[in-house]
Amino acid sequence: MSLDAPRIDDPADELRARLGAGVVAEQATGEPFPVLWIAREAWVEAHRALREMERPFTLMADLWGTDETARHHRPGLPPSGVTVTSHLVSPARNADIRLKLACDGAAPRAPSLTPVYPGADWYERETFDMLGVQFEGHPLLRRIYMPNDWQGHPLRKNHHARATEKPPYRMTPESFAATEEANTLDPARLGLPTHRDGVELMVLNMGPHHPSTHGVFRILLGLDGEEIVWAYPDLGYHHRGAEKMAERQTWHGFIPYCDRIDYLGGVTHELPYLMAVESLCGIEVPERAQCIRVMLCEIFRITSHLLFYGTLAQDAGVMSPIFYMFVDRERAYDVIQAITGGRMHPAFLRIGGVAMDLPTGWDGLVRDFLDWMPRRLDDYEGMVMRSEMFRARTKGVALADAETCLKWSMTGPSLRAAGLPWDIRKERPYSGYETYEFDVVTAEAGDIYARTRVRVDEMRESLRIIRQCVDRMPGGPVKADHPRAFPPPRAQTLEDIETLIHHFVGTAWGPRVPVGEATGQIESARGLAQYSIVSDDGGHSYRTRIRTPSFANLQAIPEIAPGLTVADLVMHIASLDFVMSDVDK
Repeated sequence: MSLDAPRIDDPADELRARLGAGVVAEQATGEPFPVLWIAREAWVEAHRALREMERPFTLMADLWGTDETARHHRPGLPPSGVTVTSHLVSPARNADIRLKLACDGAAPRAPSLTPVYPGADWYERETFDMLGVQFEGHPLLRRIYMPNDWQGHPLRKNHHARATEKPPYRMTPESFAATEEANTLDPARLGLPTHRDGVELMVLNMGPHHPSTHGVFRILLGLDGEEIVWAYPDLGYHHRGAEKMAERQTWHGFIPYCDRIDYLGGVTHELPYLMAVESLCGIEVPERAQCIRVMLCEIFRITSHLLFYGTLAQDAGVMSPIFYMFVDRERAYDVIQAITGGRMHPAFLRIGGVAMDLPTGWDGLVRDFLDWMPRRLDDYEGMVMRSEMFRARTKGVALADAETCLKWSMTGPSLRAAGLPWDIRKERPYSGYETYEFDVVTAEAGDIYARTRVRVDEMRESLRIIRQCVDRMPGGPVKADHPRAFPPPRAQTLEDIETLIHHFVGTAWGPRVPVGEATGQIESARGLAQYSIVSDDGGHSYRTRIRTPSFANLQAIPEIAPGLTVADLVMHIASLDFVMSDVDK
């Protein structure tokens, strides 16, 4: 674009001006951002343009694939066997844009975006693993979740969803040896150096059976003494195939699976999934239900941050706080159990609202917790944050500035600890967050201490939000009066046959969600959680894409780890507060 050309502030218009016919089509959706189909030869250039324009799209929030071969309703969309989709965010604009690339169904290929967005690395590996898309120019395109000798690509529509759809599995000594050989990590084959200054490096397997890696995460380390020369994260030990499960569960039946994505987040991951479903259905959630949702999400944010706080202190040698913090978490779970009937995985949210109204005496329980926690947080300041031992282990260690975080698609407290006040609750409020008074907590150093500081202060902000929920809890229904709100009120099923039939059909085959695509975004305890769903007018999802923050937050380890000691790395990965089910899905 010439310097004297008129400024184009719409990124979609700027792409059209720059790429011309490279923009194949604009897809009409209900999304609050443009969705553009891009020609293959313009795929990389389109992303480069967005990365370099004024107020650029610096965050590669997500990239995934969709097998289109069994989809019936694609009105006006370009022909595609497998569609590659990227989702970009501009914090400076507080804007999103989504680009799509049509690929051949039999042999899908796409140019790699890693030269423009390094954070596309793991996302492209995942798309290759799950759908078989070959990304040309990717530095190391290998499976990321499935074993290297796995046959097929699980998210293709012709791939089995249950083990019962395949012949019985039998392991022989020969097959065991072949699998072990296929999945052995050789540093030389991974392009990693084996020597430094003529000295052979020690190769250390840190995990998957290691307390600091949560027992199902492995980091291959190249060591020169105690110093880390390189690090190679290895995922997939906890992969359950949640996105595949979403294709065979009803819209309502998938809700409990959301709790297991971030198993420390409780109902948190139910919210973006239901926001997407409710958007397609045109359902307006009642104010009381919205307030209950916010209150529960903030209580779960506190329980999650407390576990992070205690275990990080323990890793630094500060042993006492974790025992006190588990007492706090028990008090919080007593409140959650009284309201939802469950604890870690309550599956309490519903399409159009929540499962049931608040019980008698709920406000007293919540107020007791609100009165209890501030004094406890004050005590922990002295025990942890002012501890000389903790400061020595965390200040100036494992630095990650805002540029590094955005480069590797990191969000949440890690990004805010680097000075960027990016919090979805403030930037694009949902569930009424715009009506609550709270501050976005930031720090500047971008080290382990700063990441801890942000989470500690966020707990105080969550207490502010919860108190506002209690003080102003509105009256009214807790579920929308809408034909697609599901399940219908139980009392009505006992009064008329039509409602009973609606309940029976919806339970057996799932409520029908209108054709279309929709996205739900929330700020979880770990960062941006995003559910992008496709409905093909069925009782279940055609495609559910789950963007989890933990997956992206681990991507920067190979850049940050070199120069650290092994003990420092233990502290660093703890400061990322990842959950392995949130990584592997």
